[in-house]
Amino acid sequence: MAGYFKSAKKDFKIKYSINYLLVLAILAAGLIMYFTGGLKMSYARLFTQIGFSVILAVSLNLVVGYLGELSLGHAGFMCIGAYVGGKFALSLTQAIPNKLIVLILAMLVGGLVSAVFGFVIGLPSLRLKGDYLAIVTLAFGEIVRNIFKNQKIFGGAMGLQTGAIQYDSRQRPTLYIVTLVVALVMLVLIQNFIRSKHGRAVTAVRDNEIAAKAMGINVTFYKLFVFILAAFFAGIAGVIYSHYTATVLYSFFSYNYSIEILVMVVLGGMGSITGSIIAAVLVPIINYLLQNYVPADLAALRYLIYALVLIFIVVFSNAPALQPLRDKLRIPVLLKKLRKHQKHDPAKFKDDEASWDRVPTKIPMDAILTTDINPNRTNTGNPDIGDSKGGKSK
Repeated sequence: MAGYFKSAKKDFKIKYSINYLLVLAILAAGLIMYFTGGLKMSYARLFTQIGFSVILAVSLNLVVGYLGELSLGHAGFMCIGAYVGGKFALSLTQAIPNKLIVLILAMLVGGLVSAVFGFVIGLPSLRLKGDYLAIVTLAFGEIVRNIFKNQKIFGGAMGLQTGAIQYDSRQRPTLYIVTLVVALVMLVLIQNFIRSKHGRAVTAVRDNEIAAKAMGINVTFYKLFVFILAAFFAGIAGVIYSHYTATVLYSFFSYNYSIEILVMVVLGGMGSITGSIIAAVLVPIINYLLQNYVPADLAALRYLIYALVLIFIVVFSNAPALQPLRDKLRIPVLLKKLRKHQKHDPAKFKDDEASWDRVPTKIPMDAILTTDINPNRTNTGNPDIGDSKGGKSK
């Protein structure tokens, strides 16, 4: 039993270490390109976009995958962080010339304000479930961006001009390094939360809310806490976006972007942080390729592609007829087959004719069977087999 728990703990650590390695690999790839002179401005922006996409996808997975609630307002929390954090950073540019300090302070402010809105919206709306919650959060995202659109203090319909805090080509490594470091810190916090007793309480609420209540778990508290935590990190991603672009426009935070974040979560697998990271890398790269190497008319079809991907994944994950195929394509099953294939090397198991003389017995199988069935029968065909009374044939 102790060996089992030791092995499970080791597999658990490896599972979560992979997530850190993935983010570090993205960071290392960008730094290598920078020091070798191959990091163009477009690539630096792509790495930054991948960074805050990881933050958005993992934080939304906390709500959709681990809590089991469908939220379509994640772009709304990002919008709050972008406008509030961007405005706060602009007000500090004269007092604090160091852009890095300004960015860190703005992330804290933008994240906290988004968390407050997460509390205000989550307290009444989390009483709803399923499609009703999705509709409420979707409406929240649309209302928020239209409020900022009509506020002159935030630039109105022209958007918030953030050129003064934008990182230019000479500072291009700094922003995506900070973004990926924030993603690493977020992974540490979220993964430790999931592994704690509080994380197990959240998954218990997801699996059976009535049973969780019966066990004494405060369902409302954990639902609200997860919702606020996800909103906090979405707000931080919004602040990073305000430093990433020269103009924060309300149109960027439409429901289409909420769907895009949801696609990252579903594509990577709900409840899988590793899958969310991989999908958050692939989706921005696909968008980059479509925008730069595909005609504009076809590039606009990416939302149709996302919708088809969602439909395919939902059908594949729930169709009873596809259950055998899903079992075969599970990652643990595939890894087990790979290990078995690696262990079975035909070159190491060649037949050695000289070894056949070391076989412990030369009794034919039919002789053994006939001896059991006919105890009075004497075998005269094989001198090595005795008669029915135990003596040897003469």
